[in-house]
Amino acid sequence: MEDQDQEWIAGKHSILEALRAGRTINKIWVAEGAQKHLTGPILIEAKKQGIVVQFVDKRKLDQMVPDVQHQGVVAQAAPYAYVGVEELLAKAADKGEPPFLLILDEIEDPHNLGSILRTAECTGAHGVIIPKRRSAAVTATVSKTSAGAVEYVPVARVTNLAQCIEELKEAGVWVVGTDVDTKDEMYGYGGNVLTGPVAIVIGNENKGMGRLIREKCDVLLKLPMTGRLNSLNASVAAGVVMYEVLRRRRAEG
Repeated sequence: MEDQDQEWIAGKHSILEALRAGRTINKIWVAEGAQKHLTGPILIEAKKQGIVVQFVDKRKLDQMVPDVQHQGVVAQAAPYAYVGVEELLAKAADKGEPPFLLILDEIEDPHNLGSILRTAECTGAHGVIIPKRRSAAVTATVSKTSAGAVEYVPVARVTNLAQCIEELKEAGVWVVGTDVDTKDEMYGYGGNVLTGPVAIVIGNENKGMGRLIREKCDVLLKLPMTGRLNSLNASVAAGVVMYEVLRRRRAEG
């Protein structure tokens, strides 16, 4: 359904955030009989921006975005605009803050990517880096799960993650991997790595970080586990780490 020159955004929040963030929206489809509180704000914004709105049978929307709860509104947008890693660093510099980035090593589930973007926005991360291969890309599902955060957290898509990590290190960024099999627990860790320029690596849902990526990390930390299950959902683990970064940065003022 999604081809190279267009992208579908579905649901009230995702579409409103895209409109407000200035994304190029080509057209909006609204289900006949859709609830006014869901479509009203979108129609007002679309009229302001002169975007074509078409009212159609709900079943057409179900066909357009078969795997997304669209709430009766679907938009067709220009493709998601990925940025370069240097733009993420520039965003931190503009804010006068040490860079706080997330590196996702082959996160495959678009819902996980969406949740991670949502938490990244809440915790003040400057951007997220994903590899081009074997990784969820920013799609309608990701946008919906992120509740619009995808419009505010820049995502860089790189060909070679290991090389990207080397370049970040050269730029003075510490790379911290999360790994269940390492000795240092994040909460007991005394270093001030998390408050300086830092990139947190979150591994694949099942395999964790790849061997090469793991070896490139400056520091490996694990989340404390009291239960027997060793597999926190990737987006939950990412969320815990991001909030710990935020907590430590606030404590340092």
